[in-house]
Amino acid sequence: MSDFDAIDSLLASVGPEAALPAPEQRLRLREAARLSKAQVARALGVSPSTVTGWETGRDPSGEVRTRYAYLLEGLRERLESEPEPEPVVEPETSSVDEVDDAGDDVEFLGSPEPCVLCGRPARQRVAGFAQHLDPAECDAEAPAAAPARTEKVVEAPAAPAPAAPARTEKAADARPQPAAARPSGAPSAKPSTRRAFQPPRPEPTDLVTHAVRGALAEHHGDIEAATAALVKRAIPDAMRLLDESRKGARYDIIAHPWIPDVLRKQTAKGADQIWEARPKWTRRELPPGEHEVTALDINGAYLSALKTHLPLGQLEHSTGFAHDRRRAGVHLITPPVWEHEDVLPNPIGNRDEPGPLWVTEPTLRLLQRLSGPKYGLCEPPEIHESFTSGATENLLEKFRIALKDARDAAIADGDEVTLEYVKAMYSKFVSTMGESNYNRELYRPDWMHIIRSQAFANLWMKAYKAHDEGLAVVRAMGTDELHVIGDWRGVFAEGRGVTEVKVKDTYTAGAVGTED
Repeated sequence: MSDFDAIDSLLASVGPEAALPAPEQRLRLREAARLSKAQVARALGVSPSTVTGWETGRDPSGEVRTRYAYLLEGLRERLESEPEPEPVVEPETSSVDEVDDAGDDVEFLGSPEPCVLCGRPARQRVAGFAQHLDPAECDAEAPAAAPARTEKVVEAPAAPAPAAPARTEKAADARPQPAAARPSGAPSAKPSTRRAFQPPRPEPTDLVTHAVRGALAEHHGDIEAATAALVKRAIPDAMRLLDESRKGARYDIIAHPWIPDVLRKQTAKGADQIWEARPKWTRRELPPGEHEVTALDINGAYLSALKTHLPLGQLEHSTGFAHDRRRAGVHLITPPVWEHEDVLPNPIGNRDEPGPLWVTEPTLRLLQRLSGPKYGLCEPPEIHESFTSGATENLLEKFRIALKDARDAAIADGDEVTLEYVKAMYSKFVSTMGESNYNRELYRPDWMHIIRSQAFANLWMKAYKAHDEGLAVVRAMGTDELHVIGDWRGVFAEGRGVTEVKVKDTYTAGAVGTED
């Protein structure tokens, strides 16, 4: 083959990207075909949150783009070839089910809850948020603590509807109709009988177990090969586990919100403006004499940090010194002076430049806690401006517990394959949810910084606990390394669990007549 033949062959292999309709047309085609996001996601081998991203402006690439374009084109041809159905007169309240089937999560509440926009009682939830469907029912001024509204817009029903169960991914015909929507004389639905014939929903932890068994079978019991394969697919598997753990949850995850400039990288290889307060501290002077120092390893630091206050929706800008603990995000603050550097690390980490800096919710809350009457270690931080949204501490709690349970079971069974797989899932989940090419399903750099900072704050509190119990804290590094002098077993439980610590190293320091 000549050089030109090789070039022609290469050019022939590079075809144009498959054409995709506009995002709103993608949504319309799926809804017109009465397909759920979960059905499309399963067919294409992605998660439902990825389909949401495609229908709100993001584009897939590579092979999955070609398959998605093929699906959309097939839906368009099918829908155009179908005869126009004759109009059917439906009861007024049937619009409730039509909206629900189309993918907008509307839940009618038996007991009213405070509207996230105005605070007054509301009898509906939209995409997990209690709010009025009619804007006229809201007060003129919404409280600042309200989570940002999602981009979904749902028209109010003509008449109040009875309480309906929260939307799940089950098919529409598996849900009982509201009484007003059933034809006259039709028997009422019996959801308990229907559920009795449905197979039990697998637990999120089962996804981990099945993946490990499948990898071991595929690689004929080769532990190293199976582990490598599982670690390689840890990111998409973590996203599937997240989707499974969020089924039936109160709040939807908004995977691709608008992000302020302070959370965007300043250059292609640079960083954004958020300071995570990573500790890198070594005690200046040791107590007199020679000491045995124990380097403790904090287990599952990022796994524990998944329990933190995460903003639910799009971040909104505010100014002033007030901090609303019902919201979370990032804050521009002037940190207080820290006067305990000789025995404890600075809660904002090692920072050479004075003046204001952008910190995350865990760092701000830690500083406020330490400035309170219980600790009295510093002055309160000054807040200049913030980007926040309504928040919850339990957004990833089922996801965290599923990974923790799988980790605990793997340790009990001596299963190193599952242990490495789970570790890769939560560590890569955290590290790739920002501006990463490895995870296109979730773009939340605010969450990434917040979870990391929570891990640092957790380590700082362990250092304080050691100091408060009479140990000499020698070093605190990153998220999981704490060096102490003294009987640490009287302070921390030893083991491999996420609430325990294990010995990483021991060494001697501070010998009389020698220099450190």
